[in-house]
Amino acid sequence: MYQRFLRHIESEFPELLAKKSILACSGGIDSVVLTHLCAKAGLNFAIAHCNFQLRGEESQGDEEFVAELAKDLKVKYYVNCFNTEEYATESKLSIQEAARELRYRWFQELATQNKMDIILTAHHLDDDLETFIINLSRGTGIKGLVGIPQSSGKIRRPLLIFSRRDILDYAETEGLSWREDSSNESEYYLRNRIRHRLVPQLLDLNPAFLENFKNSQDYLRDSARILNDHLAMVRSRIFLAEGNGWRLPVALLKELEPRTAYLHALFSEYGFTDWRAISALLDGSSGKEIYSKSHRLIKDRDVLLLAPLEKPGGEAFEFPLTLGKIDGPITLTIEPVSSIGEVSSGILYVDKETLNHRLCMRKWEKGDYFYPLGMKGKKLVSKYFKDEKMNALEKEDQWLLFSGDKLVWIIGRRADNRFKVTHETKNILRFSIET
Repeated sequence: MYQRFLRHIESEFPELLAKKSILACSGGIDSVVLTHLCAKAGLNFAIAHCNFQLRGEESQGDEEFVAELAKDLKVKYYVNCFNTEEYATESKLSIQEAARELRYRWFQELATQNKMDIILTAHHLDDDLETFIINLSRGTGIKGLVGIPQSSGKIRRPLLIFSRRDILDYAETEGLSWREDSSNESEYYLRNRIRHRLVPQLLDLNPAFLENFKNSQDYLRDSARILNDHLAMVRSRIFLAEGNGWRLPVALLKELEPRTAYLHALFSEYGFTDWRAISALLDGSSGKEIYSKSHRLIKDRDVLLLAPLEKPGGEAFEFPLTLGKIDGPITLTIEPVSSIGEVSSGILYVDKETLNHRLCMRKWEKGDYFYPLGMKGKKLVSKYFKDEKMNALEKEDQWLLFSGDKLVWIIGRRADNRFKVTHETKNILRFSIET
């Protein structure tokens, strides 16, 4: 196994030969074997161990075992003890989800703090198969069926080509010691039920099942790459950047067939799962919306608008009339000038004496009006938006500058006549948007 591991490292993970790594070691057989293989290969790594304090003395025994392993191999050792149950309760997560979140967050922090480029985990081929079956049962589509990636961000998984049997054989041949996690025997967890009940039956049906599964995974990953390349071309044609979201022409979406498959591929990453609702939205009335946990889709005439959900609060920003840079929702620079110079949509000149000493930036509210520069009389801001053919997201993203209760500037678009510079103006202020 060692020679195969070494060839695999040289072929797929050459960066491990030159860079420092954090190796996640629980004390179980998988991570112990990975630790010994990396040490034998002369890789530059440190061991990181998570004590989730879920199994009392057993958890403490794991921590002491890994500390001794690091000492024997003469590698640096880090440990972190987590109050996992408390974190799970506060975060409304299962224990497994909480442990995973705590583990990977700490690994990333540890790698950054110690200037280490790589995080090594001991996932293997059987883990990949179990994940495949779990995702298959949940109907996750091809994205879930491609399994555990060999690399993702800083994480590398060099044991994915090896089975649990390969790892056990190596550990026994080398006379290695490891810790057994009693929770791995419990069939309370879905993964354990798959491991103990389903996988043995699959191997009984065909002893070459794992190898055939690995080949199928390779085919699926290649197919996923082809699909992703095609979807990237579709996205570039249909997803048109709009503020912090996208504008999608309905006519182009309607051309896609099979429609449900395309809608799943295009919108699932934004949390949408009701493809019928999205399909119905294409023929829905303007203003209709549907939501996922992170995004929303809005029908706006002949387009769909896709945008992240706004975080609550921060809708009004008050500040005194002072010179210099104002770091608000829109960064403005306020400076005195002797005359009107450069003119653009991002610059406003006002008569300083017309302003109150307290300014405010906020979004549009029903009933807001202004006196458009260059026009007689007042106009509702909502009517101005309509005349400018602004879509729903543009209206929501638009910031207004007020002096007291008077609208000074629809920022970046239109100024108010009441604050204009005249021949009688003695002090001119220039407001400019910093991009």
